[in-house]
Amino acid sequence: MGISARQLPVRLAPYPDELLSSWIIRHAAFYEVPPLAMLQHCLPEVQSLRTSDLDMTESQVARIARMFSADPARVLRMTFSNIARSSRRLIASEPRQLCCSCSPITNELQPVLRSQFLGWRITCPLCGNVIQNTDGGARPSPFSRYHNSALIGEQLLDDEAERGMQNWMAPSEIAGLLLMRRVPKAFPAYYERSGYRVLGVIIPDLDDVLRMETSKLPSRASTLLPLHLRPALLAGVAIVQRAGPEMLHMLRSHMMGENKARFGSAIDEILDCARQSRTSSQLHLI
Repeated sequence: MGISARQLPVRLAPYPDELLSSWIIRHAAFYEVPPLAMLQHCLPEVQSLRTSDLDMTESQVARIARMFSADPARVLRMTFSNIARSSRRLIASEPRQLCCSCSPITNELQPVLRSQFLGWRITCPLCGNVIQNTDGGARPSPFSRYHNSALIGEQLLDDEAERGMQNWMAPSEIAGLLLMRRVPKAFPAYYERSGYRVLGVIIPDLDDVLRMETSKLPSRASTLLPLHLRPALLAGVAIVQRAGPEMLHMLRSHMMGENKARFGSAIDEILDCARQSRTSSQLHLI
């Protein structure tokens, strides 16, 4: 069946927070064509649906909006194109979570929501309810007593990712620092050293929880955590952001050896970049 790249005769309304690729897939099912073929009728240079979610130029957004008779700003909000680069490592490659209240119930192809990929979220951006794993497995978080601080951390990371807002340091950078390995000055003989993270200094419960984990432990390079671990990291981000640079130096004092040196170097590098960025922004305002 031929489909005009200029405008579709029938357009399906997007669901609130629906991901662009999901919207394209639903149209492809309606017109009985492969999803990538649907996308390439408009953007022949795009080689995957994933690309349409992550890296859309202004021109590409305009062409998609024209074909679907949609507002370009709304199309852009359906993608991750505006997500800050520092926050990209917190975007999953597949849906990780859902909100039981806001997940659309339909007899047709199930829409996929943008928020299902966001690794800094523990609540739904639409209704504020606590989200759960996509498989329906509700694993209670052992860090529920940090919930209020975790909500503050979630907002800090959301403001950075979605609106480019930062304070003295990018919250995503704080998250990475907190997940660096830590060699404490004293530890139980039965506990493997690699199981410690800097975050454990702020959230003491974390050391014992991580000791029981069977999956790969979090690290600075992989800050996308399972839902039950996220409240600890989000709370840690909020605590450090509120306390300021002095807390980073306090955390460094709880470490030893090469870990301490690496953590100190990471702090200096990030703070220096942040200072240069602020100076550059101030010069632009003059």
